[in-house]
Amino acid sequence: MAAAANRLGFTALRYTSQIPVRRKSLLLTCPNRAFHTTPLHRRRHDSEDYAPRHKSERQPFKFSLSDLDSEERSTYNSLSPEGRQEWREEAQQMHNHMTSPEVESELQGEVSQAAYETSEEVPHDDSTMPRIKPGLFAMGEVEVQDSGEDEEFEGDDITSLGHGELEQHREMRHYARIAAWEMPLLSKLAKPFAPPSLDHPLRFRYTTYMGESHPGSKKIVLEFCTRDLRALSEPQRIKLIKLVGSRYNPETDIVKMSSEMFETPAQNKRYLGDLVDTLIEEAQDGTDTFEDVPLDFRHHKFKPKVEFPEGWKLTREKKARLEEDRKLRLEQEKEREVQGKLVEGVRVVEEAMKRLPVRDVSKALLDAQQGRKYGKGGRQRMRT
Repeated sequence: MAAAANRLGFTALRYTSQIPVRRKSLLLTCPNRAFHTTPLHRRRHDSEDYAPRHKSERQPFKFSLSDLDSEERSTYNSLSPEGRQEWREEAQQMHNHMTSPEVESELQGEVSQAAYETSEEVPHDDSTMPRIKPGLFAMGEVEVQDSGEDEEFEGDDITSLGHGELEQHREMRHYARIAAWEMPLLSKLAKPFAPPSLDHPLRFRYTTYMGESHPGSKKIVLEFCTRDLRALSEPQRIKLIKLVGSRYNPETDIVKMSSEMFETPAQNKRYLGDLVDTLIEEAQDGTDTFEDVPLDFRHHKFKPKVEFPEGWKLTREKKARLEEDRKLRLEQEKEREVQGKLVEGVRVVEEAMKRLPVRDVSKALLDAQQGRKYGKGGRQRMRT
């Protein structure tokens, strides 16, 4: 019914028919196009009143495999002869029910009602609507005619800058929730640190930018100590040092290499691992040991190491002697204070002021006040 209404351009209505429960279940589980050899949606409405066809125009039911699709045909072929016979009988019953005059009259009545209701809702032709002439800034684009009015702005929204600040605030709250509720759960996955064994001499260093896309995140740095490669003898280790060249640090005995030629860190790591395997194979090759090639460390600048003099280092004996000297000086200061032998600068100045005449004392006080007021060289600035 819905397909018929769609073909006619109508709105699909609710369709009900009295179908036995067994037939309805068979219809849902095993859909058969043979059930609709004379369906309503295949008929064309040749008249305006959609009058049902005469009984003599109805074609008799004929079951044919050509009416079934591939899935239905495979289902039909997989059935036993008894199942196929039951299939055909159900198809015959459904055909008789759907082609009965009662069902056809009901369907035709619903189609007529849908056609009547839809005819009142048919929109007017676009040709009758006034066309808007494109403006100057249309740039050849077809303007869409807006039938509705713009919503009135009531001033209750924020600016685009405010929306950006609000989005940033939401993001900060999101990460705050992660730090408060999810990150503490990572403690359950914590494992005690175990230093790498001698069987793992290679150390890889990754670079991450906390989820951001960055070209430097694909770079991998490899470091290893030549003495940790126990598969190499001393001459082979010297040959390996000559092969790596400027990547070797003679002070720390560490070879450092990096790679960022590939798109992913895993590819760069695999490349460095294969490169180390190739270097070890070349170092173990006894055909040429590079004995005539001298070691060249000109690429490395040796920094002078300043050592602290031994005589300046504090020992327990020196600390004890310094404590004794400090205590002795404190005792001597106390004895001088008791005997009055300490020099007090304030008392010496007061005694010197008393020995001066009154005129000289007032002049000295005035000079001192002017010096405090004008700073250094205040008298010269005041005179000028």
